[in-house]
Amino acid sequence: MKTWKKAGLTALAGSLVATSAFAGAATVSGSANLTYTANSGAQDSTGTVGLVPGVDGNRWGMNKSITFAGSGEMDNGWTVSISHTLADGTSTGIGMTLDMGDAGTLDYQGDAAGSRGISKIKDMVPTADDGVDNGLDANGTTASGGISGVVTGGATGFHYSKAMDMVEIGIGYMPKGASTNSNGGVSGIGGTASTTSAFIKLDPMDGLEIGFGIGERAAAAAGDKNQTDDFDTAYISYVYGPVTVAYQVSNIDTYSTTADDEMTRWGVLYAVNDELSISYQDHVNDDTTATDEEASGWGASYTVGSMTFKAHRNKGTNIGNATANESEHTEIGVTFAF
Repeated sequence: MKTWKKAGLTALAGSLVATSAFAGAATVSGSANLTYTANSGAQDSTGTVGLVPGVDGNRWGMNKSITFAGSGEMDNGWTVSISHTLADGTSTGIGMTLDMGDAGTLDYQGDAAGSRGISKIKDMVPTADDGVDNGLDANGTTASGGISGVVTGGATGFHYSKAMDMVEIGIGYMPKGASTNSNGGVSGIGGTASTTSAFIKLDPMDGLEIGFGIGERAAAAAGDKNQTDDFDTAYISYVYGPVTVAYQVSNIDTYSTTADDEMTRWGVLYAVNDELSISYQDHVNDDTTATDEEASGWGASYTVGSMTFKAHRNKGTNIGNATANESEHTEIGVTFAF
């Protein structure tokens, strides 16, 4: 990570407006990830070559990102910071944060790269690599989506957090509308209801963590745009030496239908040493009207300096709670951080 301290700006600032002392800093960091991926089941291509279904294309892929961040301290001791991430040349993270010290932290995320409210605890099951849902898909297209039953508080908008001894609270608000705005802009003609959620985390003893969250978001079903789907989640996690185990339950009460989601997920992670970790996760979602969706997967990671080697394999059946939707995903990769 490179750090540059602001210097030589006193004269310029003084020529513009009289001000008190200001301490600021800017940082630049980044990462690159190279992966080899194999998919099977529903994710196979439906094309044919010589009457043989399932065509595999190039399995190698790479993404890279670079993040610019800057911060400064106000006269009252509060800190204001901003960050901007470019991933593969595209803006994926624009955030502003106000750290108010004992009063907590308030931040705003300008595009779909963050997590608001309950999204921060939507999956608290430990993993050495990506979670059990990574890469699984109902029919090999991004349109159908993957695993069901995971709650969300949205990716853009406001998030407030405050930690107090053994307690942490978080409140999220994602404004209605279909897109993000530049300053002075308005979007969301006929916009649906906004997404609101909150959570609380407790650390009653060493190694033990308990959390609960609740919220609502715009209903996916057509009809009254002010109607919402209600959701909640609860988890318990315990760390004992090199072993971490966790169990999580999530519920989504869907507006105007009885197809509600009841998801359970558990997992265990074993830290072999400071460099090597392995994990296993299991997932089941019951939407109360169809076949249970089931998935499981293992992951592993090994870190050497600024390089991390990772691998995972996930397998799911009845993806999207639809019979015969099977999917398997295997990925091996290496990440460079700088």
